[in-house]
Amino acid sequence: MTTHEQRASASADVEQVIARVLLAGTVAGVALLTVGVILMGVNGVDPLSATFPPFRIGNVIPDMLALRPDGFLWAGIVILVATPIARVTGELITFTIRRDRVMALVALGILGVVALSVAAALAVSR
Repeated sequence: MTTHEQRASASADVEQVIARVLLAGTVAGVALLTVGVILMGVNGVDPLSATFPPFRIGNVIPDMLALRPDGFLWAGIVILVATPIARVTGELITFTIRRDRVMALVALGILGVVALSVAAALAVSR
């Protein structure tokens, strides 16, 4: 097997992993949101009149364990936001394996914009 064929095979493997991550992330995120919405109904929470608690990563798991809707809703949102970021990261790996520098730089730029957005959001929320 030539070096080019080896890179193509490794690239195809990464693409399969990316596809699985996208599917799993989407299903998990939607499932968590669904559980959160159901718990809101069970607890009599009107989504139009309720104030939603702010996001605190440390509260997500305890809220889920306590069966509070906001824990499930935040977990679903985090997963649905992280899934495309995982895809771009996977594509960065694929483009690097393929030695496609232009597309690798594009993927890196996208991740940089996301990182700056998160940093700005954190700075504003303090």
